[in-house]
Amino acid sequence: MPARNDAFGTLRTLELSGRRASYHSLAALEEAAGVDISRFPKTLKILLESVLRNVDGYSVRREDVLTVAGWTPRERTGAEFPFKPARVVLQDFTGVPSIVDLAALRDACREMGGDPSSINPLVPCDLVIDHSVQVDYYGSVDSFRKNLEKEFQRNRERYEFLKWGQQAFDNFRVVPPGTGIVHQVNLEHLATVVRNENGLAFPDSLVGTDSHTTMINGLGVVGWGVGGIEAEAVMLGQPLYMLLPEVVGFRLRGRLSRHASSTDLVLKVTEMLRSEGVVGAFVEFFGPGLPMLSLPDRATVANMSPEYGATMGYFPVDDVTIGYLEATGRGEHAELAERYSRVQGLWHEAGHEPVFSRMLELDLGSVTPSIAGPKRPQDRIDLDSASQRWRRDLETVYGRQGADGASAMVSEGGVAVQDAPDPGRNGISAVIDGRPWTLRHGSVVIAAITSCTNTSNPKVLIAAALLARAARKRGMKVKPWVKTSFAPGSRVVVDYLSASGLMDDLEALGFANVGFGCTTCIGNSGPLPGPVAEAVVKGRLIVAGVLSGNRNFEGRINPLVKANYLASPLLVVAYALAGSMAVDMLRDPLGMDASGAEVLLRDILPDAGEIERLASSLVREEYFVRRYAEVHRGTEEWRAIHSSGGELYEWDPASGYIRRPPFFQGIAPEPERLQPIRGARVLALFGDSVTTDHISPAGAILPGQPAGRYLVAHGVEPADFNSFGSRRGNHEVMMRGTFDNIRVRNRLAPGTEGGFTTCFVSGDDGEPAVMTIFDAAMRYREAATPLIVMAGRDYGMGSSRDWAAKGTFMLGVRAVIAESFERIHRSNLVGMGVLPLQFLSGESASSIGIEGNETFDIAIGDSLEPGAPLTVEASPSGGGAPKTFEVLCRLDSPVEVEYYRNGGILQTVLRNILRT
Repeated sequence: MPARNDAFGTLRTLELSGRRASYHSLAALEEAAGVDISRFPKTLKILLESVLRNVDGYSVRREDVLTVAGWTPRERTGAEFPFKPARVVLQDFTGVPSIVDLAALRDACREMGGDPSSINPLVPCDLVIDHSVQVDYYGSVDSFRKNLEKEFQRNRERYEFLKWGQQAFDNFRVVPPGTGIVHQVNLEHLATVVRNENGLAFPDSLVGTDSHTTMINGLGVVGWGVGGIEAEAVMLGQPLYMLLPEVVGFRLRGRLSRHASSTDLVLKVTEMLRSEGVVGAFVEFFGPGLPMLSLPDRATVANMSPEYGATMGYFPVDDVTIGYLEATGRGEHAELAERYSRVQGLWHEAGHEPVFSRMLELDLGSVTPSIAGPKRPQDRIDLDSASQRWRRDLETVYGRQGADGASAMVSEGGVAVQDAPDPGRNGISAVIDGRPWTLRHGSVVIAAITSCTNTSNPKVLIAAALLARAARKRGMKVKPWVKTSFAPGSRVVVDYLSASGLMDDLEALGFANVGFGCTTCIGNSGPLPGPVAEAVVKGRLIVAGVLSGNRNFEGRINPLVKANYLASPLLVVAYALAGSMAVDMLRDPLGMDASGAEVLLRDILPDAGEIERLASSLVREEYFVRRYAEVHRGTEEWRAIHSSGGELYEWDPASGYIRRPPFFQGIAPEPERLQPIRGARVLALFGDSVTTDHISPAGAILPGQPAGRYLVAHGVEPADFNSFGSRRGNHEVMMRGTFDNIRVRNRLAPGTEGGFTTCFVSGDDGEPAVMTIFDAAMRYREAATPLIVMAGRDYGMGSSRDWAAKGTFMLGVRAVIAESFERIHRSNLVGMGVLPLQFLSGESASSIGIEGNETFDIAIGDSLEPGAPLTVEASPSGGGAPKTFEVLCRLDSPVEVEYYRNGGILQTVLRNILRT
């Protein structure tokens, strides 16, 4: 056995069946360091073990161990420590640009006289290709095959690049398309709970470039989503520098009622935690209700932690965890996971409650059926009031009225103003499959059982399939204007549904398998059928999508679908049958049966006992063993792809998908001194809750957008545009799509919706002009004018998208001043060398009197410190006294200051590698 670091004399031996393993004992640390960690939250113990195990006197020091061991529940010290996750998981939308960056780093390393092979992942990395499939075909049994074929046609360049990366980099594996989604593959296969490497046992841990990496927290594994920039640094052996977290305890008691699902539970939890405010915190679930939740139920709740704003939603290890390892073909890890967790104090014990920074409590029996929407996942609506809420939101949120309304009301800047008569008020006719139908406000045009949140959970899928079976027996059909889809998270899902005949029932109602990947929830919903799309546009209809996913932000699901609701898979099927958000699910009929009789939801609801019985009998270990034995094999299409070899990638300057990024070209061996930002202009002035969906390009590329115009100019037909996500390896496309979401509203361009701004660099007529944000940024670049972005609360909430920061940087933005930042996006801005600044408490752009036409000077110098106040001076364009105000520097640690000095994380890593 190799020599171990043992700075505190904590190495002990764990006796297992016929074998031994070493481990760093937390109990021994208590004695050696004179600390009491017995009532630490489980998450803090796991972080502490990581720091203890990785002490090397350089990147991790003895002092770091004492820092974490000194955590106190209610005192935020601001202390920083290094965390080294055991592995990294990537999905292809965010993973491709990460591998592009590593390839570009190799080129830069060679150009600066270094060894390119030194740029190599130092921890195990798994990339799952799951975000590239789109729902072009649906409703038929061959939808999966057709969508997969189209996926390979669209993404061949990207897949060739990933195959190059698979052979070029060590510690890097690819899970091919058509296999499953990253967080479900992680949950069902990759995770071990406790790892054993060269005889040393330690907790499994990871970071991932998918925000829903947190699904793994349901298995007792510490992990969360980071930006691709941070993930690349971890891949290259850098610690993830963190502040000691606040840990919020969430006590569960009771059990779910027979009519409540895990989806209803997670929407309730999301509502509670968003109201409490847990951004950046760890949430740790515990209590007597914990054993009442199955592992898939826990994974559902953990998966939505980005929606309730937490870094993690962690469930500790117990008998349920061990049972899941055994049921999914990982029984060889079960003994080590249990023995290790018990001896380290990581096992959940009834009656033993850790100390927490704050606590919430929920009686599981109080959870009721619900949905969430129409724009945010935390806006939960009890199902019994959903139809009433829709009618209210139609008027107050969307400025429309129902069929009995006198006129349309269009909302501008939050104020309803009278508009022309609403052409969609009484419905718009659409001929679908040869028959005329009428679409109205509230018509459900997308009903998607998506992979993200729920398809790891057999109970909710079986419930949906049993509802479909009952409806099928009654001769019911979904409404013809509804685009239905089912995107399972892994092939095991179809195995157990097919074995029971339940897949036939879902297919009969149009919920055929469209692909094993992330579809509707990420914006890969595909186009609406032509007649439906025409009716929506003609009538300016406020139509709806209902999906069993995590995200329903504006402009995300489909550009024509403004109202989107999160719901359980069962309710997705029910709303597809009803066809409208105006239908009262508890009182109105969903439709007619074959005899013309009305059918209510309660008439076809499955029995809770039958759901439990089928979930217990259908989901078999053999399915997991067989499917994951060939997880890296892929389809014939994947195996047929060939790619260039070698340690350096052969960039194709004509490629529309993979281009060498400019981030590292011309980099000097040492960074320049920090300088003030002078004469900056505001590129965009935003309000609250601007998400990474608003900032980072996602979904369809439209011909009229700057990115679409670029592709057309380079000979790409609109039919071949593919999605922004698929072109994330092409910086030219992505920078043109930054801030170009069709629903983003920039206060510098009032009356517009989409990526527009007012450019204050004089044009030919000397007057400010409204133009696209990209065009304005290019004009400012020509004038050598630095840029800033100003925003309200929760700037950057949502998915962990590196291009939200990369695109911001490439447009020339030097700083973002906001009232508050979401965790991942703030760190990504730092990782790209963009300075995050925060208004003082109670202040905002409007309270200071900022109009957006000023020029800004920001006092930055070489003495920059974490969290320091900085002075901003805003000078009005027309002259007059400048407005001076203070902001907080949101570089939260000395390491982040170092990253900023170097122009970003990867520039720092490259310079450090070249110095060694």
